[in-house]
Amino acid sequence: MGSIPDPGELSEVAPPPSFDEFQRQTSLMTSCTLLWKELSDHFSSLEKDLVSKSEALKLKIRTFDNHTAQSLKLLDHRESSIEGSVQIALRKLDNNRTAALSALTDSDCGDSAAGDGEVDNGEGLVLKLKSFCLRMDAVGFWMFVIGKKKELEALRSEMPVALSECVDPAKFVLEAISEVFPVDKRGGEKVGSGDLGWACVLVLESLIPVVVDPVIGKSRLMVTPAVKERAKEIAETWKASLEERGGIENVKTPDVHTFLQHLVTFGIVKKDDLDLYRKLVIGSAWRKQMPKLALSLGLADEMPDMIEELISKGQQLDAVHFTYEVGLVDKFPPVPLLKSYLKDAKKVASSILEDPNNAGRAAVIYFYVLK
Repeated sequence: MGSIPDPGELSEVAPPPSFDEFQRQTSLMTSCTLLWKELSDHFSSLEKDLVSKSEALKLKIRTFDNHTAQSLKLLDHRESSIEGSVQIALRKLDNNRTAALSALTDSDCGDSAAGDGEVDNGEGLVLKLKSFCLRMDAVGFWMFVIGKKKELEALRSEMPVALSECVDPAKFVLEAISEVFPVDKRGGEKVGSGDLGWACVLVLESLIPVVVDPVIGKSRLMVTPAVKERAKEIAETWKASLEERGGIENVKTPDVHTFLQHLVTFGIVKKDDLDLYRKLVIGSAWRKQMPKLALSLGLADEMPDMIEELISKGQQLDAVHFTYEVGLVDKFPPVPLLKSYLKDAKKVASSILEDPNNAGRAAVIYFYVLK
């Protein structure tokens, strides 16, 4: 038989848990479950993030490896092409030297093709240009070119052919334009160098196909270090003279065009000067060559902002020109820009019509703009 419990022992047994205690325990279990789920989700997210970053890192490594391999391949190609380019340049130099000696001999004998007579046809023009180039007569070449502005298109097509006959085309061009660039040396009695900017730009543009590496193209220019250093000094001299010219706002457009073309032709664009290039391009945006020059100067990323600036200045036509040249027509539709330009033009025309001192201009404007 079981023993009867002691009444004293019964009084020491713990009371059953209350309902509040049960709720507390339930709440604690729920909190633990939620915390576990939160931690589990957090670690799952971390794992996914790490996997994603790992894949991105692997992709970057593969891209970097591919880029490195391509760069090494390009460097190997450039290195292996040096000998071929040098051989081509040496053969060309030898041919030009022989031709130059022949030209000098013919000149001494009074050869008409190398003489100083008038040129009356395209063949005579190129022969005359070649004669100056073969003899490295930069001064004579320059004087001849500036006297043939009426034959600009013929000069543009024939000049690269003639410059290729020079022993050192890059040096020859620097000497040719040195009369007016980077500073005008002609004296105060003559007009500024701006009137000959067309000739400077023409000669500089014509030099580009001549100095391009015959093997790998535009990525390497066949310009000697001494000439390239001289070109850099000329660029710095021009920049230093900006204050004397009245600052960026007052510098003449032909001077700006010559300077920018000089940088592109000799491959001496400086990243530190991109802000200067942008201001110069904006100030001379009406020139048709400016959009392409801007791209060559490394301003491709600046183009949207530059177009916005042109629009804000009321230069909608220039903005349209830039959008077409750089392929931003979708971002800057030309039709609204042209309508805005026409609206502004009508306002200007109306103000002129109201001015009694501009009767002649008013009649023309009425016919072309308001009619």
